[in-house]
Amino acid sequence: IADALEWGHKQIIPLLDLQEELRAKVGKPKIEFTPPQINADIDARVTELATAEMAAALSITDKMERREARKKVKNAVLEAIATEYPEHPEFKGQAKELLEKMEKSIMRERIRSTGTRIDTRDLTTVRPIAIEVGALPRTHGSCLFTRGETKALCVATLGSTGDEQKIETLTGDSSKRFMLHYNFPPYCVGEVKMLRGPSRREIGHGALAERSILQVLPSSEDFPFTIRVVSQVMESNGSSSMASVCGASLALMDAGVPITEPVAGIAMGLIKEGDEFHVLTDILGDEDAMGDMDFKVAGTHDAVTGIQMDIKITGIPQDIMRKALYQARDARQHILGKMNEVLSAPRPELSPNAPQLAVVMVNPDKIREIIGPGGKMIKAITAETGASIDIEDSGKVSIFAPTLEALEKAKERVLYFDQKAEVGKNYTGTVTKVIDCGAVVEILPGLDGLVHISQLGIERVENVTDVVKLGQPLEVKVLDVEPTGRVRLSRKAVLYEEQGRPYDPADYPKTGGGGRRPGGDRGGRGDRGGRGGDRRDRR
Repeated sequence: IADALEWGHKQIIPLLDLQEELRAKVGKPKIEFTPPQINADIDARVTELATAEMAAALSITDKMERREARKKVKNAVLEAIATEYPEHPEFKGQAKELLEKMEKSIMRERIRSTGTRIDTRDLTTVRPIAIEVGALPRTHGSCLFTRGETKALCVATLGSTGDEQKIETLTGDSSKRFMLHYNFPPYCVGEVKMLRGPSRREIGHGALAERSILQVLPSSEDFPFTIRVVSQVMESNGSSSMASVCGASLALMDAGVPITEPVAGIAMGLIKEGDEFHVLTDILGDEDAMGDMDFKVAGTHDAVTGIQMDIKITGIPQDIMRKALYQARDARQHILGKMNEVLSAPRPELSPNAPQLAVVMVNPDKIREIIGPGGKMIKAITAETGASIDIEDSGKVSIFAPTLEALEKAKERVLYFDQKAEVGKNYTGTVTKVIDCGAVVEILPGLDGLVHISQLGIERVENVTDVVKLGQPLEVKVLDVEPTGRVRLSRKAVLYEEQGRPYDPADYPKTGGGGRRPGGDRGGRGDRGGRGGDRRDRR
């Protein structure tokens, strides 16, 4: 990855040179900006009042206690400045700016000089990890993933193909079968505010986590479910998006989704002063705010599936990038080891609360009958079983049902319309048409066959109507199903079976009339004598 980024950077340099050349020819000079000057007395007074207290506050390991201590120091200093310089209200704003710089300087200098961070960790240690899968028993899959003071509750939900997200764009319509939604409510950082629509941050973090998980999902052919994961951040102190990646991976495995490998994520930070730099593993929120980089890396044990970088300096040298990637790999593999201790592979069976799935193939010509006029039949099946049925033009029918019993019932109802006649099997059908050469009998829904007049009875039948009437139930045997779909039926074979004579296909050839009688007797025709002779004598 580092090599690829380095190569890509080299390729864009000519484009950057062209931009600089264009700016030199037609660009306008930038507006000069002079930052306001800080009063030297205020600088000295803030340093005197706050340095020791702020250093002590930044040594508190608990996030909320540290925040309150820092706030207390700031309020005391600002109050003192306002009291000492009542005629200069602008000094209060300068003091506030100086306090922010002081916080940043103290934290960075401690890391640079001692290698110790706010929570007493060294530069490469990952915070303690706690994992609970199946935390919500009624969901399809769930995981509560905790790393330090960052906690994400991830829930996986499976749906039918009809639940896919439909997307309309200028280039056409598309659908999306995997969605990961990231929620960052105010309470996770100890705040109270209005809950509105998703923020830019929530959309961005959700997209990163979704992209990181997408690479290990099974194909729609192998796992034709729509998958939605919701990550609810319960507590946040840095890298909640990467906690969402870890929790989402475990929630999917808990739901029985056959992902190829577990995925974990880690956020890397940076403290850079001149040529000296320190890469931080698993950064806190304060280290993100007061550091120089937030580099998120997600992936499996051997591969990276998603990266995102925010920087506050002009660029990241290649040696820093490589060190950050290698350090992130070690941390990611450590986290994956912790995840594997709890759940090392997807569960072999779907959750009993998840939809049950069956995929059947039907004759595409039968789709119209399964759906029914105005969707009458398929709506009836859905209403009766609670199943969701998706039918493709190819004849592939995906049935999603809330329970196994409902699945089997819906499957039976669907296949009822696509039953195929079995040669040699008896069916009780209904006479739907009477014609001179025989009777048409519907033996299955939408499937009928012809009983030739020679197959209506054991004895010779002169008129079809002597044996059957329109609408009459009739038990028949299937003699043959031709490649064209035509079905040959026989009532004679059923009558012989009732007399104890077993069915033999050789007794009912595909051509001709009734064939030979069972037992080989061709009787009934008598001596053929008298039929021959010289035909000239019959003129």
